[in-house]
Amino acid sequence: MLGPGLLWAGTAIGVSHLVQSTRAGAGFGMGLLWLILLANFFKYPAFEAGPRYTAATGFSLLEGYRRRGTWVIYVFIALSFSTMFTVIAAVTIVTSGMASALVTDAIPTFGWAAILMVSAVGLLAVGQYKALEGFMKAMMVLLTVSTVTCVVVLLPKVEWGAMGWMPTGPELTASNLVLLAAIAGWMPSALDTAVWSSLWSLEKSAASGKPVNPDETFFDFNVGYIGTVTLACMFVFMGAAVLFGSGEEIPNGAGAFATMLVNVYTAALGEWIRPVILVAAFSTMLSTTIACTDGFPRAVEGAILRLQHGAEVQGSTAGKRSPAYWGILALCVLVAWLIIYQFTGHLKALVDLATGLTGVTGFAFAVLNYTVVTAEEVPEAFRPSPLYRAWHIGGMVFLLCMAVMYIVGRFGLIA
Repeated sequence: MLGPGLLWAGTAIGVSHLVQSTRAGAGFGMGLLWLILLANFFKYPAFEAGPRYTAATGFSLLEGYRRRGTWVIYVFIALSFSTMFTVIAAVTIVTSGMASALVTDAIPTFGWAAILMVSAVGLLAVGQYKALEGFMKAMMVLLTVSTVTCVVVLLPKVEWGAMGWMPTGPELTASNLVLLAAIAGWMPSALDTAVWSSLWSLEKSAASGKPVNPDETFFDFNVGYIGTVTLACMFVFMGAAVLFGSGEEIPNGAGAFATMLVNVYTAALGEWIRPVILVAAFSTMLSTTIACTDGFPRAVEGAILRLQHGAEVQGSTAGKRSPAYWGILALCVLVAWLIIYQFTGHLKALVDLATGLTGVTGFAFAVLNYTVVTAEEVPEAFRPSPLYRAWHIGGMVFLLCMAVMYIVGRFGLIA
């Protein structure tokens, strides 16, 4: 039954976990665990809107947007273009660092980025959804087993009193505000991936020849979501247990960061685990890169088709790709590579920019998704309860606060 939900989880378990969660633990100990748990809690209804709408109607979330008005599709396209280049660049630069540490650092970061992007496009062209899903499942299992093992080994070794629980939180400096908003903005993932989840559900339905099964869809998504939350907490713990208070700074180079991350595992398990973790981390980031390289063009393609043809035919977005998809894919790869070229040696700045921007747009997606799942075309059995609606509205307030925090920090409105 697992497929689109696990694919979504693989997209989420990338920069937000390997980079941002580890940074949170290294810089603030366990003090930011509350923020990560709050972000995952409040953003759940907005993410779940994707599989909910598809399970209820048999259409993608994009059709729900279109039924609210053509202007909503234009808003979606604008929001996607505001983030997709930096997001693909951020995940690819981290993957490039992993490749550098795993294979060779003789190739510069932007060189590895070009190789990886071409490889991603090749996989999507040849295998499309089935290859993407199969690759993601294998890599998720490998990373999850390695991470759980690392945490279990570290548990009896840590000094719990020195884990930096920090109930008062970090100082409200501009840089800390940006970091907090960036961590929350992409935890567990960017909210536009709710659209990807609904499109992948239709793609799996088309590939299997079976209609979307509501029970399987919800089970699949919830397994993926719970898995992302659990692994995020584990990465915070590992960062706190190994790096917090050590005086070691998170490096700005992608390759140096990859080496530091692997050292977190070897500190717990020994040098023998180094090649295993390198393969697992690289493969996980590569799968995230492939998923993002596919997800943005797929979603924008679907939006363009809605503008061209009006009402969506059930399953019409699945099983085939239009010239618009390949054109947007090529544009994403080119612009993302140029961004990586400019940000080589500035990993943290690029990651914070990408995750911060997705946090700013998250509020808009939460509002859109709320209007869709509460719409008349959604059967009564699938509409959220009053308590669930209040939860979703609470998520909107949380996301709005994170967006304001990021803007205040980014533009220096606080010392």
